[in-house]
Amino acid sequence: MSERPDSTENRRNFIKTAGAASALAAFAVPTVHAEEKEINTIQVALVGCGGRGSGAAADCLRVPDGRTKLVAMADVFQHRLDGSYQSLDRSFQSNKDKVDVPKERQFVGFEAYKNAMDALNPGDVVILATPLAFRWVHYTYAIEKGLNVFMEKPVIADGPSAKRMLALAEKADEKNLKSAVGLMVRHCRGRQELHKRIQDGEIGDIVTMRAYRMHGPVASAFSTPKPEDKPEVMFQIERFHSFLWASGGCFSDFYIHQIDETSWMKNAWPVKAQALGGRHYRENFIDQNFDAYAVEYTYDDGSKLFFDGRTMMGCRNDMSSVVHGSKGSAIVSTSGHTPGKVRTFQGQRQNRREVTWAWPQPEENPYQLEWNDFIDAIVNNKPYNEVPRGVEASLVTSMGRMAAHTGQEITYEQMLNCEHEFAPNVDKLTENGPAPIMPDANGRYSVPMPGKNKEREYA
Repeated sequence: MSERPDSTENRRNFIKTAGAASALAAFAVPTVHAEEKEINTIQVALVGCGGRGSGAAADCLRVPDGRTKLVAMADVFQHRLDGSYQSLDRSFQSNKDKVDVPKERQFVGFEAYKNAMDALNPGDVVILATPLAFRWVHYTYAIEKGLNVFMEKPVIADGPSAKRMLALAEKADEKNLKSAVGLMVRHCRGRQELHKRIQDGEIGDIVTMRAYRMHGPVASAFSTPKPEDKPEVMFQIERFHSFLWASGGCFSDFYIHQIDETSWMKNAWPVKAQALGGRHYRENFIDQNFDAYAVEYTYDDGSKLFFDGRTMMGCRNDMSSVVHGSKGSAIVSTSGHTPGKVRTFQGQRQNRREVTWAWPQPEENPYQLEWNDFIDAIVNNKPYNEVPRGVEASLVTSMGRMAAHTGQEITYEQMLNCEHEFAPNVDKLTENGPAPIMPDANGRYSVPMPGKNKEREYA
């Protein structure tokens, strides 16, 4: 195996090279792929038909070269597959050939992912947009089938899954398969230029970074008790943001972008985290999330990232990332993921008079750019594997979550090497089988108890 990601030098080098690779992606599209065969169409299968999966499929079908075509879909819920298909079909009415998914290529159930991938040829693309617990299972099958993979973030929530995904990424490289991870901010051209300017010393040495994601509750992250007629496993998959095994909770799924984009600007991953977090006045919800999180991440040079997350009604909203250097400061995200409206400043107050540089507006959508770059790599046979970086970003995010949930300081190495796996038998789940976590007699699930549970995030 290659050098493990818990090497500080390796972490730094990977961030630098990954950012550079994205910046160099172009749009020249010759008619050959990795095996030098003529290629007219890249067939695409969508596995996981929720909102993010449907959005990724739409972006894939809009790649400028025009050769992508959706031919198969899979989900464990019929209603989600139906809704996704109808939405995509409507969106491409002016180009009906883009969505060619007849009933016989619409698959439902726990084995549906295999059926959808079986409909493809080696060198085609599968989109993996199910809850992260299933990522390694589906990635394994995609590699066996010789498929290029786009997977949504985050990709893991625990150490054992991280090691498994890193090993799979090496297998993908051995077969010259391309793998993309949905951390689309890395493909934003303005942020790529900002990253270069920061590395060139425009704002001096980074001392502190701040990042925020504070907004109202997302429905699937705050669940009311399970309906009596719904199987436990299906309830938890449908409400995946509510359960740590399925998603890493709202912390992993929501906050990874801000943590990743600031660490990219720093060209390093934090080495440890300490955190606060808690539940407040919710009474009728049975999820495993906290309402608020505050994490202090520390990098190996002593600099800090302070991250605040909150999902509560009636409070101030903020979704931004800021970098403070010894000679100035920068905005990485202004409000949400796009447009970034990145800027650098002479000082720390970040007012208009101090602006040194700003990326011109309007800017291209990074959700589309990540697909343009991915398909370009496939068609032009460029090295392309974002999974190791996606694993690292997911580990660092999980490190902050675990620090809040246990009340302990957690290091990168502790997170990577923690033996606790949330869903060790996820590949054997069945609709009516036991779920990875089961409710108590009152229908409630274990919640993190900082200070009481010091080794695991729940009992």
